Amino acid sequence: MVAILVVSMIVAFIVIDIVVRIASEKVREAKARKERLAALDIGLNLDFTHEAKSLKRVDVANPLARILAVDDEPVILDSFRKILVVAGYAIDTVESGREALGLVQKHKYDFVFTDLKMPEMDGLDVVKGAKHFSPESDVIVITGYATIESAVNAMKYGAMDYVQKPFTEDELVEFTKKCLIRRQDRREKQINPTVRVATTTHPSEHEFALPGGVFISAGHVWANVTVPGLVRVGIDDFARKMIGRINTIEFPAKGSTVKKGERLFAIRQGERTAIFKAPITGKVHALNLELAQNLEWLEKQPYEKGWVCSLKPDQLAAELENLKIGEKAATWYRQEIQRVRALLAPASGNGHNGHVEELPAMAQLVEGQLEEVDERTWEKFATSFLA
Repeated sequence: MVAILVVSMIVAFIVIDIVVRIASEKVREAKARKERLAALDIGLNLDFTHEAKSLKRVDVANPLARILAVDDEPVILDSFRKILVVAGYAIDTVESGREALGLVQKHKYDFVFTDLKMPEMDGLDVVKGAKHFSPESDVIVITGYATIESAVNAMKYGAMDYVQKPFTEDELVEFTKKCLIRRQDRREKQINPTVRVATTTHPSEHEFALPGGVFISAGHVWANVTVPGLVRVGIDDFARKMIGRINTIEFPAKGSTVKKGERLFAIRQGERTAIFKAPITGKVHALNLELAQNLEWLEKQPYEKGWVCSLKPDQLAAELENLKIGEKAATWYRQEIQRVRALLAPASGNGHNGHVEELPAMAQLVEGQLEEVDERTWEKFATSFLA
């Protein structure tokens, strides 16, 4: 009986604690909502015309993100302010693309929402300009059903996604939340465009690393000469970080002879294939078949357990001279980083009305960035960087 009473009391305490927590959370939510509504009223009564004629600004405490919205329809902007402010976002709204681009140059925004169909400067020009002046901002296109194709086209110029109007409160809040999660995930995986010649064989998460003593080929295959005179090869840190997810590896035939520059092995990412060329001429001596079942080795221990195969070289001394090592490899890596940033940058071009000139954008680099590109860009990477 005593045991039952004790258990009952413990259960009661747990239930009471849960109820109190839920009630407290609801009180906090109600208080936050009240504060945000008050901020909305205050913000709409302030004058920001010295920055932009139609600018309306609402700041909230500890915002989830800072948003700039541009649309020539005031009713759409009213919806954005009321919905997103209550959801915890700080927001600026303007009614023209020119005002938006002026603000982008003065302030830091996490997101820029832009309508596509606007007079004077359309949304595509805003996308191009925003990504030029503030590459770190994510641009979202506001579109109607008739312009969905144009919205998808805007993503070629750097837009993250599009939201279709009219939208409900729940739809806009959920869409913005998903965009925020995508942004946070990308920033966590962002790679600094720097190169470090490392003494360790474990690459850094946020930069490109070159282990000392390892040779790198022009096709981004690393080669490590082992004691018995064999050469182990694998995918270098640059290629692996840019390709991201690897589903399978296609190994060469053991005992086959391959010449430098010929196909040695390949990786598959879904339906896509990337072919890696032999860095030297030789005979395939051994295959690391365990790698197929432990693909995480490519990321965690690429130069120890992440080798694909080993070669018995025919003319090693002569061919090593054409490979890169140490600071020579680091200098070349920096050039490759600039090339891939240009390849992955949003497409640029003249605006429809000549408002935005061609913009020499350079992409930020994110681990696994090639997973998101179209087939044309994937093929360009394969032919330009893995040849």
